[in-house]
Amino acid sequence: MTSEQVAQDAMQIILHAGEARKHCTEVLKDIEKSDFDSVKEKMKLANAEIVIAHRVQTNCIQKETEGAKGEYSVLFAHAQDTLMTVYSEINMTKRLIDIFESLNQRLIQLEMTNK
Repeated sequence: MTSEQVAQDAMQIILHAGEARKHCTEVLKDIEKSDFDSVKEKMKLANAEIVIAHRVQTNCIQKETEGAKGEYSVLFAHAQDTLMTVYSEINMTKRLIDIFESLNQRLIQLEMTNK
């Protein structure tokens, strides 16, 4: 793998992981507004982006295991760090969705009981 190809792959990982992060941030804002329909759609977008980023990383790793030599790249290391960080953010966001949906349902039930 050329250093140019490694840089291009790294930028693709960063780009798609960044898009996933952007969607997660929007999800958190929608959770605040209890807009759970929008939350589900935006999480689908975040998941689609992180899958693309992960595929690029996996392809790079497979090339290396097949014998392609590549030099160490700080940019690629940064891309992998970004990918893993955003994965973590996605996992936390999914948990927050579950928690706040549950709380929202409980509030709705309480409001109906108090009418």
